[in-house]
Amino acid sequence: MTRSEFFIAVDEEFGASQGRSLLRDLVMVELGNKSANEALAQGVAPREVWFALCSAMDVPSARWHGAGLPVAPGDTPR
Repeated sequence: MTRSEFFIAVDEEFGASQGRSLLRDLVMVELGNKSANEALAQGVAPREVWFALCSAMDVPSARWHGAGLPVAPGDTPR
């Protein structure tokens, strides 16, 4: 997961406003008692931060993988 995919996933899962607030304010034990923004700034992989955020916010595990990636035209639900 790239940084840009991470931010897309955050916006899609939590919305732009709430997502940015979570990245700034939510401190997670899984990240060494850091916020997502702090962890990213210190070089933690976006994928690791995404999984920690999903866990902390009780996002269903089915939505953890592939988040932030564009849906291929052939994969669009009918």
